[in-house]
Amino acid sequence: MTRLRTWTLVALTASGLGLAACSSSSSSATTTTSTTSVPAPTTTAAPGTIGTIADPSAPGTIGTEPTITVPPGAPPVQLESKDLIIGTGPAIKAGDKATVQYVGVAYSSKKVFDSSWSRNQPFQFTVGAGAVIPGWDHGVVGMQVGGRRELILPPSQAYGASSPGSGIAANDTLIFIVDLVKIN
Repeated sequence: MTRLRTWTLVALTASGLGLAACSSSSSSATTTTSTTSVPAPTTTAAPGTIGTIADPSAPGTIGTEPTITVPPGAPPVQLESKDLIIGTGPAIKAGDKATVQYVGVAYSSKKVFDSSWSRNQPFQFTVGAGAVIPGWDHGVVGMQVGGRRELILPPSQAYGASSPGSGIAANDTLIFIVDLVKIN
């Protein structure tokens, strides 16, 4: 009888270990699958996914603060851009340090929330370094010095669900007009 109990215990232990091994193997496969199947965030969208603004603002004049006109209808769901004035200088690329003048308007309120023009202070940043919102890192690439570009940034390319402060709501679409003053 003890021999039967011993073999029964051995069989139960072995099958229990086998099930535990299957369970952890299955669990780790599930974990691997879930982490690899998560789609990449839209903030890493390649510049090739930039759409064209169908109803852009008036170009204005380089060297003077532009006026943004919010297009009618629902905001776009992808980054959109339009060269309002094509520059004659070199084109900017990732890794270059840009000096720009800009004005920003919230799509929802149609009001200016920020402007380097009003501070009389151009803004500098390194393109593609993540020092600015993703829509800027992607949206200014290819601009030529002396050019003016309008950008419409969906929340995924701007501040997302976080409101950075007064004038920009959570999940707001933002519109910028950017003048590329120089590449440093």
